Amino acid sequence: MDLDTFFVSCERLKNSKLNGIPVIIGGGDRGVVASCSYESRYFGVRSAMPIKLALRLCPDAKVIKGDMEMYSNMSHLVTEVIQEKVPVLEKASIDEFYLDLTGMDKFFGCYQWTNEIANAVTKNTGLPISFALSNNKTVSKIGTGESKPTGRFQIQEKNVQPFLNPLSIKKIPMVGDVTFQLLSRLGLRTIKNLSETPVEVLHQLIGKNGSELWKKAHGIDETPVIPYSERKSISAENTFAQDTIDIQEIKSLLSGMVEQLAFQLRSERWLTSVVVVKIRYSNFDTETKQYKIPYTSSDHTLLNYVLGLFDKLYSRRMRIRMIGVKFTGLVHGQHQMNLFEDTEEQMNLYQTMDRLKLRFGSHSVCRASGLLK
Repeated sequence: MDLDTFFVSCERLKNSKLNGIPVIIGGGDRGVVASCSYESRYFGVRSAMPIKLALRLCPDAKVIKGDMEMYSNMSHLVTEVIQEKVPVLEKASIDEFYLDLTGMDKFFGCYQWTNEIANAVTKNTGLPISFALSNNKTVSKIGTGESKPTGRFQIQEKNVQPFLNPLSIKKIPMVGDVTFQLLSRLGLRTIKNLSETPVEVLHQLIGKNGSELWKKAHGIDETPVIPYSERKSISAENTFAQDTIDIQEIKSLLSGMVEQLAFQLRSERWLTSVVVVKIRYSNFDTETKQYKIPYTSSDHTLLNYVLGLFDKLYSRRMRIRMIGVKFTGLVHGQHQMNLFEDTEEQMNLYQTMDRLKLRFGSHSVCRASGLLK
C-alpha cells in the first residue's frame, strides 16, 4: 500500500485551493523537490530534482516548503488504521506499507480485505492510497506503482510474468540509473529481455546483484514482511580509555559519531528533530543537554547543533570520562526531504558517500574532522 503523492495530499487537506493544480513540495532556490503532484509530473517534474529546474519545466507550479511534523502525524494515523486490521505490517517509509495477509483468504478474501483497509484509510484520514496485491513484495511494489493514482490491483501468481514482461527494467526497485544505462546499452530494456538473459551473464555484468536481479525479473522475491515497531531514537557513546580534557580530540570524536549516526538515519529512512549530547565527568557526574531542531538527517546540520550543545554543556573544565550523542523525535522520511536550503552538490555528495559506505563499509569514507590525530 502506497499513499498517493503523500506530501501534496496532506497539503491539499489543509488548503482545497491546491486541488487540481501543479504543486511542488520543496523550498528555496537552491532546494530540491521532495514531492510533487501528478499535474506537475505531466511537465517532467520529479522528486529530488532541483527546484530551479522544476520551475523551468512547470513555471505555474505552486511551491510549498512543507511541514514534516504534519506529514509525520498523518503517517502515524495511517499506520494506526492499517495496524488495527492486519496480522503483519511493515512500514517501509513514511508513506509506504507492506501487509502480509497470508491465510486471510480462507476467511475474508484478500482482495476484499485489502480494499476495505484502503477505504478505511481514506475515510479516517482523507488521504488517497493505492495498493497492489500479489504473492511477494517486489511484484506488489511494482504493481502499486503501475496502478496509481488510487489504484486497486491484484496480480495472481499465474499472471505475474505476463504483467512484468512488457515493463521497463527501471520498474524493478533495485535498478538505479547506472545499472539501467549499462543494461540498456546491451539491449536489455524490458523485464522480459532481462528474464530471458542467463543468470551467469548478469552475474558477470553486475556482480552478485545479478542473480538477485534475475530472480526479480522472474517475479521471485522471498523477502519477508518485517513486523513494524517504531524506533524511538538512535545513539552512540564512547568511554575513553583515560579521562581526557583534550577538546580537539573530543570534538573529532563527536564529528565521527554524528557522521555514523546520520548515515544510519538515512539508511533506515529516518529524520530527527531532537539532538541530545551527554557528558560523564571523571567523578561520574553525568549531564545532558538537548535541542529541538527542524527535521533533518544531514551531517553538517546535525554536527553544528551537536558541537554547539557540547560548548554549552561543558562548563566544569573537568576531565571527561564518556561522551554521547542521541537523535530522537524520529519520523520516517528520505534525507533529501529536509535539504530544502542546501545545494544540489551537497545532496549529491551525501548520496555518493552513502553508496560508498553501503558498498565498502560504514567507515570506508568520512569527514577529515572525524579523524583523531
